[in-house]
Amino acid sequence: MLFLVISTPHPTRPSEVKELRKQYWPWAQDKLDRKLAVSFYARTGRGAVAIFDVPSNAELHRLINEWSDIIPAEFKIFPLVSPEEVQDFLNE
Repeated sequence: MLFLVISTPHPTRPSEVKELRKQYWPWAQDKLDRKLAVSFYARTGRGAVAIFDVPSNAELHRLINEWSDIIPAEFKIFPLVSPEEVQDFLNE
């Protein structure tokens, strides 16, 4: 199951969370290495965007909690459909 996740961190001074932000990228790389994520990008200014590929909502919930534990944030979550799945659906 694909999900686009957009984070908006809680308002704090960037210098106050610099060390926490350094923890985020190794965490993200681990998710890429384990094939739980397709990509991660930093947003201009603040926040990040990720595309997760997880087997269940429970797994997504676990990942969002881990992410929020590193950097408290508000998350917008959008379920996605892969191009292949859309084409299969249209060809039914």
